[in-house]
Amino acid sequence: MNKMYQVFFSTCIFIVSYSACAQGIENAVTTIPALEVQRYMGTWYEIAKYPNWFQKKCVSNTKAVYSAGADGTLKVLNSCKTADGEISEAEGTARQIGAKDSPKLEVRFAPAWLSFIPMVWGDYWVIDLDSQYQVAVVSDPHREYLWILSRTPQADKQVYEEALQRIQVQQFDVRKLEVTSQTASLKN
Repeated sequence: MNKMYQVFFSTCIFIVSYSACAQGIENAVTTIPALEVQRYMGTWYEIAKYPNWFQKKCVSNTKAVYSAGADGTLKVLNSCKTADGEISEAEGTARQIGAKDSPKLEVRFAPAWLSFIPMVWGDYWVIDLDSQYQVAVVSDPHREYLWILSRTPQADKQVYEEALQRIQVQQFDVRKLEVTSQTASLKN
């Protein structure tokens, strides 16, 4: 596991959380009405994202695997392929905020012993999700981050275009999206 990936991701979560607290929430994004966490678990492939510094070294095959934690949280395993062909991984924890069907989650990639510090948790809001739980869009309340995810390495073009239209309604600049390369050579 690449420890630098965890450190960078944890730092980013801290900065986003601090920024959210300092600025307040203006024109917050709208989440989906409810999330069935059991259906959300499994593998999600990154189809596109807003570029961010903590994923800068990822050149392809970015994905996240969600599984049930013993304590009611979700285990998160993010991975990607780097330019030198290595697989970089970061393990984290996610938890729902609010009701048991809340689409608002928080994620932490910092060590567990820091979990009591609010700043190590970052917002992970599901803002768009098809009824079959095959394509999801995730962001934060301030539109700083955006990920389009799919259960398959390539999303159907029409489904992707429809998701873009819905997020544009929420004032996301889709021109900032960077398409993620998903190649068949990833075997983990």
